Parts: sequence; C-alpha cells; structure tokens
Amino acid sequence: MSCLPLVLRRFCRVLPVVFALSLAPFHVGAQALPNEVDAALVRAKVPRDAVTMLVVDAEGIRPPRLAWRTQTQVNPASIMKLVTTYAALDLLGPAFTWTTPVYVDGPVRNGVLEGNLYIRGQGDPKLVLERLWLLLRRVQGLGIQSINGDIVLDRSAFEVADTDPSAFDGEGLRPYNAAPDALLINFKSVVMTFVPNRATQTAQVSFEPALAGVTAQTTVPLSAGECNDWRTTLAADFADPARLGFAGSFPAACGEKVWPVAYADPRSYAARAVGGLWIEMGGRIQGVVREGRVPAELKPAFELPSPPLAEVIRDINKYSNNVMAQQLFLTLGLQQKRRGTLDGARSTMRQWWNDRIGTGEGQPVFDNGSGLSREERISAAALAKMLQVAWRSPVMPELVSSLPASGVDGTLRKRGLRSGGAAHLKTGTLRDAAGVAGYVHAASGRRYVVIAIANHANAVAARPAFDALVDWAAQDN
Repeated sequence: MSCLPLVLRRFCRVLPVVFALSLAPFHVGAQALPNEVDAALVRAKVPRDAVTMLVVDAEGIRPPRLAWRTQTQVNPASIMKLVTTYAALDLLGPAFTWTTPVYVDGPVRNGVLEGNLYIRGQGDPKLVLERLWLLLRRVQGLGIQSINGDIVLDRSAFEVADTDPSAFDGEGLRPYNAAPDALLINFKSVVMTFVPNRATQTAQVSFEPALAGVTAQTTVPLSAGECNDWRTTLAADFADPARLGFAGSFPAACGEKVWPVAYADPRSYAARAVGGLWIEMGGRIQGVVREGRVPAELKPAFELPSPPLAEVIRDINKYSNNVMAQQLFLTLGLQQKRRGTLDGARSTMRQWWNDRIGTGEGQPVFDNGSGLSREERISAAALAKMLQVAWRSPVMPELVSSLPASGVDGTLRKRGLRSGGAAHLKTGTLRDAAGVAGYVHAASGRRYVVIAIANHANAVAARPAFDALVDWAAQDN
C-alpha cells in the first residue's frame, strides 16, 4: 500500500467508511425527538414508545438525522400501499395495462347475436362506469343490439373467497371495504345524488349506475334545520338488495350532495350493473346476465385496455384506494406466479423483496397489500431502505408523482407544511394505527426519506407530531 500514490492511499482509507455508511442500519444510538415533535406527542397522549420515526437522506450515503425505534415492526396502515405500488412499477413497468376481453359465441344477424356474449375480468382496478359504457358501446359497434342468449361474466382470474364487508370495522356500506374481484365494476358502489327542489319540497335522488332488478326511491321529503349529519337524517334502508330507499328526510340547507355507498349484495353487483347499463343503452337481452367461464376455443372479439399502471397508482396512493391496491396486489400474483390468489401475491412480494431490497432481518409481513389489515407489518428501517432503492430506480418519477403532495392534493390537500417546504408522502390511518412516509424536499436542496408511524389507541391524534417531524426535516438548510 505504501507504494501507491498519496491520493489513491487516501481514497482507499475513505472507501470503507463510505461503504459502511451506505450499509449502516438505522438503529444509531438513542436520539432525542425534536422538541416540537415531542410536545405534539404529549398533547396527543401518545407515548414515545408507541411511535417509530426516521429521517435519512434519500441517496443512502449519510447517517440518519433522526432514528427512533426504527427496527420495531409496526402496522403501517395504508402506508403499505407504498410497497405494493413500487413493487408493481418495478415488476410490471409503468406502462403495464390490464385488458378486459369480450367474446361473441354465435353469429350476428340483423343486429341480433344468436348466442352468448362473454366478458372476462382480468383484474382491471379502474373498470368504472364510464369505461363499462365504452365496453358495451364497442359491443354495439359489432352490430349487436339484441342478445338472444346470455351475457356471461367470467371472474375466474382471481380466486378470492367472498367476505363480509362489515367484518373489518363494521362499516360495510363504506366503499373502502369493497372486496377485490377479477371483474371489479365501479368499485361495487352506487353513487346517489340529492338535489333539493323547494317548489315541490322534495329532494330529487338519482342513482348511478342503474342496477337491473333494483327499485330506487327517486324523491325524499325536504326538512328544515341545519345541514349537519344529513346521512343519518335520511334514515337510509339498504338492507334489501332489491330496493334502495329512505325513511327520513333531506335537509334543504344542504344544497346538492353526493353519497357513494357499497351495494348490499356485492356478489350480484357486476351482473346488475352490466344488465342495467345494457338496457339503459337501448340494448335487449332474451336470456340473463350470469356468471360462467369463457369456452376455451373462443377468441376475443376485442379487448378493452385499462389506463397505464403509472396512472392507476396515482389513484391508489393519492386517494388511498384500498380495493384498487388489492386488485394490484392480486395482479402481481397472477402475472408472476400465474395465480390470482392472496398466497400467490404474498409469495411474489416476498421473492421480490428478497431480490430487490434484501434478505436481512425485519422482513415485512404481507397480507393484502392495501394496509386495510390487522396483520401487515413493516419496520421503519426496512421501509426506508425500500424508499432509498426506489429513489435510485428508473421508476422513481412515477412513484413520487403518485404520492399526495403536502397542501396540494390527495389525502394531504389540507395538510400543508408550516415551513413552506414541499413533501410527497403516503398517509395511513386505521383505528389504532396512523402515520406518514415518503420524501421531503428540504430547504438545503437535499431529499430525505421521512417515516413516522404510531401504533396506539390515540394514533390518529398524533398527526400534528407527524407534521412537525416533516417540517423539521424540511428545515435542513
């Protein structure tokens, strides 16, 4: 070594230090939390040992600015969507699309299909009402106005058991509890719009989509008083899947309101939505809309593509869409393991994590990929390592742009930084888990990975502490 040039000898001495820093675990010695963070936790009545916090440079070349309980595995709530969406970008690519193929089994004569029409779901997370209309309009573009057979819906690409939508938190009518489905149409939800008419002293009620075989009450009486808990005032009765009605009234002071609800019988939703929209578009059907399999010998008449993955993950992350995240999770299993099952998806995620992020201690626990789970776990150290890998990856721009921007959009639209800094962060909230994680753009020009998660009965009350940590990170100058 002594015969090497001086500069090279100095480089050789420095290189092991740099290498060690890049691989250093995030459990440096105990650190005091910033005063404003500590004070916010006290006000929230959340103890320090119920939170994990980490602030480290995105490039992964410097020691952490703050590391607090970073090796502890915690329930990340919807922050787990960060892992699912980055894995999907890495494995499938930002231009990946889902297709929904349509098959015609029989000749078409004088506008009549003499046979069955098949629609095969392959996991498209964004087959909303407008795109279902486009699909059926393309059917009509084949010259089909009437179907003498059935419309058959093939949902076999995903193998998921039917679940009680109220099982997780007792809120079965909330669209966020919708279960994944190979043919997921409009998130299995009905959107009701209430428009008051003072002349008739009623509110007109419209429903989208029109569901076949379901009667819906189109007016409700107006009532006086302030617009407070107007949903309770309506006294909605959705228990009978064949009827959508109300026993109460609608406060006139509310003006126009929109209320999305999950349909009471999710298993029949796709058939009712397809049948109702086909009739609404002027189509006719002699048979029924039912479930079944596409005959093996049939070739698609056409395929309806989804928006690209880069667009889909913006909906997943900015608005924390649970069922879209679960669709994506199952798609990873279907694409990588040829198994549209939760076990297949979990296996895919574990293999991807080991190959891409590492096989060290603190491996994440994957459940359904959305964070709507009591089982999913990850440590701040593991999540930070993934975010650092993502920062250096070719798909970094797509991942970062999918995250809510502080004070701008998504779940952070109303949570701007006091410091005036900028951040792209994924939020997460459950009954006893809450947090933020993502990237903060500091005043110095550096980019930091910031993670703050609380698992505690008062976790939601700790949001001011999370915001204080993000502000603290942004003020590095």
